[in-house]
Amino acid sequence: MTEIAIGIDIGGTNTAFGCIDSLGKILAEGSIPTQTRHSFGDYINDLVNEIKQSLNHTNKLIDIVGVGIGAPNGSYRTGTIENAANLRWRGTLPIAKLVNEKLAVPVKVTNDANAAALGERIFGGAQNMSDFMVITLGTGLGSGIVVNGDLLYGYEGFAGEVGHVIVRPGGRECACGRKGCLETYVSATGVKRTVYKLLAKHLGDSALRDIPFNDLNAKMVAEAAKQGDLVALETFKYTGKMLGEALANVASVTAPEAIFLFGGLAKAGNLLFDPVRKVMEDNLLFLYKDKIKLLPSQLGENAGILGAAALIWNDERIISKLKSA
Repeated sequence: MTEIAIGIDIGGTNTAFGCIDSLGKILAEGSIPTQTRHSFGDYINDLVNEIKQSLNHTNKLIDIVGVGIGAPNGSYRTGTIENAANLRWRGTLPIAKLVNEKLAVPVKVTNDANAAALGERIFGGAQNMSDFMVITLGTGLGSGIVVNGDLLYGYEGFAGEVGHVIVRPGGRECACGRKGCLETYVSATGVKRTVYKLLAKHLGDSALRDIPFNDLNAKMVAEAAKQGDLVALETFKYTGKMLGEALANVASVTAPEAIFLFGGLAKAGNLLFDPVRKVMEDNLLFLYKDKIKLLPSQLGENAGILGAAALIWNDERIISKLKSA
């Protein structure tokens, strides 16, 4: 009998899942579109049916020990999704309850950045660390903070929203309804906004000047920067400055051993890492200087489902039960 945890990563476009053993090996995986079902109940039905079909194709005796779910606005405390802006279903969605009714196993829920942090701890570069942080750089900026070996959840399960620290009072409008949040400057969307601000400021040639806003992405900006495009280079310098300053402040509160950067924007490599590292070091409290490592995530392309499955494999009660069986 092979024990597996099911990791589910809910995105605005697609929902990916994987059937993952305690060593991080993926025995089966798949995905379904997230937004095409009219009701949330229909979406859950289709997702569970797809998972069951994938398990049938493994030709192994499978014991599901639990389901971990990474979701936008996912609450670890309540097992619900709370008013996620990028999902079509509004209100409080009792996802843990609905999946438990279908599979009759423990179900745990958290947001995608918290899941990435747990995945890093169980399967990635933080396996020997008890204090670290993961910053996810996608359409927005998410963060998962681990302190003394445990994820920081806070009273209602939503702690660690570094992306919504206000770094420029009265600054750029954020989807959360406030102005000046870090993610409006440091994210794939934030990079695009910076590019257009700089294009308006400078009259010089740039490969980015003729690209419509909705067609531009962070990868294009990175490629332009590698070719020496001055607007693209200045964009990464500014983005790194904003993130470096914010991380220096957050480090004063959490004192992490390392900070991992993950997501599409992090794939820019040293274009982003170099300015972030320099500015962070320049602004760190003297107690932390030259002590905090800035590292790329080691989870790879399957980070979402590995992180979600880590919610289960990190549960000491489940681990103890398996060991005593």
